[in-house]
Amino acid sequence: MKLQNMFKKTSKRDHYISLRNARPEVPEGLLRKCNKCGAAIIAEDVKNGYYICPKCHGYFRVHAYRRVEMLADEGSFEEWDKEMDFVNPLDFKGYEEKIKSLKEKTNLNEAVVTGKIMINGNPAVIGVCDGRFLMASMGWIVGEKITRAIERATEEKLPVILFACSGGARMQEGIVSLMQMAKTSAALKRHSDAGQLYISVLTDPTTGGVTASFAMLGDIILAEPKALIGFAGPRVIEQTIGQKLPKGFQRSEFLLDHGFVDRIVEREEMKDVLTQILTMHRQSGIAALMNRDMKWAQDGYVKAQHDDSLSAWERVQLSRKKDRPVGTDYIDALFTDFMEFHGDRYFKDDHAIVGGIAYFHGMPVTVIAQAKGKTTKENLDRNFSMPSPDGYRKALRLMKQAEKFGRPVICFVDTPGAFCGLEAEERGQGEAIARNLFELSGLKVPVLSVVIGEGGSGGALAMAVADEVWMLENSIYSVLSPEGFASILWKDSKRASEAAEVMKLTAPDLKSLGIVEQVIAEPENFSDENMEPVCAELETGIADFIEKYMKLSSDELTEKRYERFRRM
Repeated sequence: MKLQNMFKKTSKRDHYISLRNARPEVPEGLLRKCNKCGAAIIAEDVKNGYYICPKCHGYFRVHAYRRVEMLADEGSFEEWDKEMDFVNPLDFKGYEEKIKSLKEKTNLNEAVVTGKIMINGNPAVIGVCDGRFLMASMGWIVGEKITRAIERATEEKLPVILFACSGGARMQEGIVSLMQMAKTSAALKRHSDAGQLYISVLTDPTTGGVTASFAMLGDIILAEPKALIGFAGPRVIEQTIGQKLPKGFQRSEFLLDHGFVDRIVEREEMKDVLTQILTMHRQSGIAALMNRDMKWAQDGYVKAQHDDSLSAWERVQLSRKKDRPVGTDYIDALFTDFMEFHGDRYFKDDHAIVGGIAYFHGMPVTVIAQAKGKTTKENLDRNFSMPSPDGYRKALRLMKQAEKFGRPVICFVDTPGAFCGLEAEERGQGEAIARNLFELSGLKVPVLSVVIGEGGSGGALAMAVADEVWMLENSIYSVLSPEGFASILWKDSKRASEAAEVMKLTAPDLKSLGIVEQVIAEPENFSDENMEPVCAELETGIADFIEKYMKLSSDELTEKRYERFRRM
């Protein structure tokens, strides 16, 4: 054992000497070893580089005041509740001495710093946990400071940004610590009911009672790369189940894939991303539409003409063409500054549905598209635009978020139908579609749905309970595919072309039936290379739609939508 200890000491000394030899120009005390990759790094370089290892790009934990400094406009931070009296609700032995020692060591009063901040001119209330102080565990003072900050933000109508970094509940305060989970969550519910924005930023680590309360309640949840995020710690889980956990388990990327995080944000871009989100949530109304500067000027293109000579089956074939524009093409063409959000907050991020916030003529909108791919690989990733329950729940989450912040919703419908598979049934495909129909019927903001390709059955309807539904000329919208229709009624899928004629599934048919309000003409050989006339007509139409429907009260809007379907 003595020989082993001697070897360890010698190894550490030899390693330090090798680091010194590698960087002889660096003054004594400024050279460090990265605890992630073992490389020699200069402390000052790390501080100036967002506390990221310049060699392996590993993230070091950031002190609370340094985090504020990285985000705040110069001189804008106003700290709240900096000094609060110590409490020891359980009279826990040695607790007061421990806290006193940490105060001296960290120059913090407690494990969270709160206050008001300006981020590129956008006001917000901020709270930043500091892991040096008892692993930023949540005792009464931490919970109280966060709750007071949220309450003040609600009163002053300000967004809240909380940077979580915590080991969870504070054991020295027992049940009192547990109650902080309920207290902070209740404060956030009031803030949300007041229509205010909450952005949660998860950093390494975010665990325990903090994960199970304020950290996971954001309207928008961001995370730093590779941060550990979970309710139970990995060691506890391994001990409980007696199994080794897979690589990457409970990391940010794992949570993104499983639907619990909107976006992973590199530390260098955090200020810019927060600025974009805050700016979008400060702007509302239709003023920007009054002075229209159309991206797709109608005068510059030959307007597409309707082609009445095509059969229903020919239109079915055109709706399925591989080079036909897909949902993401329309997002790119018609909107600016699109920021995609991910996940249903239950199980998964379904890539068959793409959604987020964007600008339309300077006005924030929520855009959601059923997304086909351009290649076989993309189509496999997007499940050929057949959403799972997770996709519909993601879409609904974004629609309810739009309702909270008064944004119109624009949906692009393009699916052969909802995914029918074992896992879809296990997770409640029927319930997910039904829930969308239920909630969309009463959504208190304008909803426009545009069928751009295939509108297959309930899978399409789940995103088309709208104030108006438009169809591209060669799109289709039907109870199921012609092949399925022929198989069920005639026991012969080869009669699909015949079925297409009797199903009345084309845009002109549905317009005459009163199912859709507008039919958008397409150019001949329509593809993503000649979208201009279609985009020009859509752009003008969307602007008119928003201007018309944003003037209605929420009661008028929902009543008009109800009557639309009641007439069918």
